Amino acid sequence: MPVFSRVLSAVAGLLLAVPGISVAASEATPPSAAERAFADEQARDYGLDADAVLAVLAKAEYQQSIIDAISRPAEAVKPWKDYRTIFLTPQRRDGGIAFYRDNRELIEKAAAEFQVAPSIVVAIIGVETSYGKITGKYRVLDALSTLAFHYPPREKFFRGELSQLLRLNDGHLAYPIEELRGSYAGAMGWGQFMPSSIAKFARDYDGDGRIDLWNSLPDIAASIACYFEGHGWEQNGPIAVRAQPADGAREITPANSEPVYPLEQLIAWGYEPAEKLDPQRPATLLKLDGESGPEYWITFQNFYVITRYNRSPMYAMAVKQLSEQIAAGVEGAGP
Repeated sequence: MPVFSRVLSAVAGLLLAVPGISVAASEATPPSAAERAFADEQARDYGLDADAVLAVLAKAEYQQSIIDAISRPAEAVKPWKDYRTIFLTPQRRDGGIAFYRDNRELIEKAAAEFQVAPSIVVAIIGVETSYGKITGKYRVLDALSTLAFHYPPREKFFRGELSQLLRLNDGHLAYPIEELRGSYAGAMGWGQFMPSSIAKFARDYDGDGRIDLWNSLPDIAASIACYFEGHGWEQNGPIAVRAQPADGAREITPANSEPVYPLEQLIAWGYEPAEKLDPQRPATLLKLDGESGPEYWITFQNFYVITRYNRSPMYAMAVKQLSEQIAAGVEGAGP
């Protein structure tokens, strides 16, 4: 998810940060028209040197495996009953409990400062990277350039992220751009932050003068907590509760997870929550394919906030349930 000791590279990185100074792009592989247009946009809109941008892009390598991966997202083909088994495992639960206990003071300090549930911070790290074990094998530069110039369905988004990556050189990145590794979509570190999230929410929580989302647990925990605060997390608010539909309950198919109905409206339509909550609290309905048939959930603002991290409601449900398992395990194990 995010003024450093190292820079982009010995020459090109420094020149990116100093408008008016240029460096020749590689002559071995001429840039495409799209790359030239992109470089010109960076010069016009952000004051970067166009030739320096092209010099960085010349270091990127097209990766067909990235296109293949983004074309087959797991959540698009798996029902909830199968999706949940990927993340809600004894190993991930126990790993989260151990990680929480080993770093309890730090996690609770950061969570309290940003008013976010500490178990949510831990669950995000668990779901995203198995507590830092799997942070991605692709060079971020390769991932973002491949998707920015070779994946038309989302080229606008990824060109924006590539642009932000270049501009992070002014004091946000702990390592040179060509050394950064992450997911096939260019997400980085233990929390899998995109460049735009690093720019907005990443924090230097250990006070060493740089933000390191790979090797600084304080920076990692605080950045994730800041992300949730920035997207409207409600401290101590509900995430989701099960609902039992009454006979003849109205069919509801919300477009997304934004809570747009007063809870009392869902109740009137035939969906009674398993817990008593404020009837005026904004909510919406989620239907999942569970092991024993359809599962109905009433979801709230905090569930919606989790979907700002990843749009899949199944992802949000996995984070919710893993966080509850971790919190119960830590509490049960005592101080």
